[in-house]
Amino acid sequence: MTAKIEAKNFIEELDRFDRVKKETAALLKDIANILSNSESVGDEKSGRLELAKDLEDLEITSKNLNLGVFRLLVLGDMKRGKSTFLNALIGENILPSDVNPCTALLTILRYGREKQVTIYFNDKTAPEKIDFTTFKNKYTIDPTEAKRLQQEKKLAFPNINYAVVEYPLPLLEKGIEIVDSPGLNDTEARNELSLGYINNCHAILFVMRATQPCTLAERRYLENYIKDRGVTIFFLINAWDQVQDSLIDPEDEEELAEAEGKLRRVFKANLGEYCEIEGKDLYEQRVFPVCSLIALRKRLKNKEASLAGTGFPQFMGSLNEFLTRDKASVQLRQAKNLAEQTVKKVSESVDRRIPLLEEDINRLKEKINSVQPEFELLQEICGDFRSEIRKMRDRKATKISNSFSEYVISLGDTFEADFLHYQPDLSFTDFFSGDKREQFEKALTVAFEQYINDRLSQWTLQAEKEMDLAFAKLSQIAMTYGASYSKVTDKITEKLTGHKIKRPISGASEEDDAPAWAKWAAGIFSLARGNIAGVAMAGAGFDWKNIVLNFITVFSIGSIISALTGIVMGPLGIALLGLGVGLAQADRARQELVKATKKELVKYLPQVASEQSPRVKEAINECFDVYEEEVTQRMNNDINSRQAELDNLVKQKQSTEIDRSAEVNRLQQLQKDIESKSAQIKTAYLSFVGDRLSNNTDSV
Repeated sequence: MTAKIEAKNFIEELDRFDRVKKETAALLKDIANILSNSESVGDEKSGRLELAKDLEDLEITSKNLNLGVFRLLVLGDMKRGKSTFLNALIGENILPSDVNPCTALLTILRYGREKQVTIYFNDKTAPEKIDFTTFKNKYTIDPTEAKRLQQEKKLAFPNINYAVVEYPLPLLEKGIEIVDSPGLNDTEARNELSLGYINNCHAILFVMRATQPCTLAERRYLENYIKDRGVTIFFLINAWDQVQDSLIDPEDEEELAEAEGKLRRVFKANLGEYCEIEGKDLYEQRVFPVCSLIALRKRLKNKEASLAGTGFPQFMGSLNEFLTRDKASVQLRQAKNLAEQTVKKVSESVDRRIPLLEEDINRLKEKINSVQPEFELLQEICGDFRSEIRKMRDRKATKISNSFSEYVISLGDTFEADFLHYQPDLSFTDFFSGDKREQFEKALTVAFEQYINDRLSQWTLQAEKEMDLAFAKLSQIAMTYGASYSKVTDKITEKLTGHKIKRPISGASEEDDAPAWAKWAAGIFSLARGNIAGVAMAGAGFDWKNIVLNFITVFSIGSIISALTGIVMGPLGIALLGLGVGLAQADRARQELVKATKKELVKYLPQVASEQSPRVKEAINECFDVYEEEVTQRMNNDINSRQAELDNLVKQKQSTEIDRSAEVNRLQQLQKDIESKSAQIKTAYLSFVGDRLSNNTDSV
């Protein structure tokens, strides 16, 4: 059963997380400041502990927590009421939501102290700030115009990248950022670009309409761009109140129940497969009939009005549970893990430093020299892991580029069956009518582009599965090498201090003892942050899907579509004219159209495969190379910092008299201070998680 929550309570729940998030960010910053101050003091005492990378990770995570938002991508075809739904959700009539105009720009709605709109261009034009009235009037278009632009393969505003709408609203202030997209039928170029946005959002709000259940365009988009991509989707069946309005007798409860029941079954049949997660049916938690216009009218009159009967309390309850239980808990857990990792790193450094303070300079140098073989072994371990990455890179780059080539060439095998679903709605006889031929050719070109785009989008799923397997394996390999690495660092500590390192026999996992670089390489901790523009490295956390999307989806697929459309559609018109088919033989002509298209297509598929597969291979290589570069940097940093930590102590012993007792007290106090802050972060995390579980149980 789905929990229900009113708009006011939804904001309050987000506010709870926002407070815990900011508290955690402040504590991480405190830890960073403690380390920074200690390192500065260490310059005058026994030397730095070389914690620069730890400082950097703490500061990045603290900053990302403060700036982080829950980003929701709103998708839907034209005239589904997306803007009305969003206005109802945020509680003000901000976005254009008249009966006719359609939003023509990708619009990012975020919090700002001042009301303003900023237009960002995709050329060198400086961003433009405009008022809301200008935005509504200038950047909306009529649906008829939108349809015409789609057929002509044009964007409404080709020189504009996106718009940012800033507004001082409570929902946005509590960490919600909304990306409002144009209709699904905007252009194929927009469809390609949206894949990048999908991968950078926490959830998709897919708006449909009760009176137009599951159109071909919606099914096509769901099947080719969203299914199996690991993204959470909430389906909003808008204008549910119009079901009653369409009845002969709107007051007949039995007739209404029958109509709604039939409609629910239709949506369940069409959307059920997109609501299954690891074999679990989440349909009731993901699909919601809503009455956006009614909800908007209520909220415009009274911000705290009950939205009972509009479907919004059920939807907001499920969205709240997803965001504050699932996504928020992950963010806080990452921060907790990082704090605990810092405690471990500082404790190890202090435990090494204190016994060495009493050694004279000559004995200290002897001990440091004695562990050089171990440091060389650490380098060997790192080199071996890098070799594993390169082996995996070479295997996967070859396999995936070959699969791409084979996939492209095989398109001709199933083209006749596949393309039947894409043929334009226009009558085939329009081709033989001079005044309609151009319109038909444009529609046919759009259909062909859709076919190619969808087929290649399906191939990217194959590539992603291969990459998933590759990085799952690298994760295991990283932990194996990490375990070997930790044994060597333990040996270094034992030789330096004379104390044997005792590892817990039970109760501690391999992950607990792994070095930081291995945890990062295995994906156990990440400093990732979403970026609406799409980035190769999300913050300091590795995100290979973005790299694949950037290099394959945007560049390769776009160029393939353009190339194939030009070389296939050009000769096709001539081929059609030579068919010798009369108006009475349109059915056979339609079959001949598919055959003629296939004939032109298969001529060039080997050429496309040959030209593009090296680019695919380059993209996969780039993905692994970025991963290797970051892992290498972290491994080298760990080894170098361990060596520098010892060199710092030698340098200080040679240049100054160290007050051992005072330094022991200082270092032990450093440990206590870091442990105290980490404990506070853990308490905040456990309290938040516990409250969430309790609240969810009570509200269901």
